[in-house]
Amino acid sequence: MTGPERTCVGCRTKAPASELVRVVADLPGVAVDTRRRLPGRGAWVHPRAECVEAATRRKAWARALKAPGVTVDAAELAQRVATENTVF
Repeated sequence: MTGPERTCVGCRTKAPASELVRVVADLPGVAVDTRRRLPGRGAWVHPRAECVEAATRRKAWARALKAPGVTVDAAELAQRVATENTVF
């Protein structure tokens, strides 16, 4: 049996949730949800800088999180996502 699939907001490809990192709105920015338990709507992204930058360039964070006031620093988030992903 396979686990749940999610879509990466950066590259828009489907992948098992175990390969992606969950990000939630923490206005005015976002927070990396390492335990996948924070409340609120989450967006899923591959732990790669290209996916984080693509989502930021396409302004996908505000749409995916349904939080219009979200601002994301792509470089900082890419570093946090890569660092936080080692916890899994």
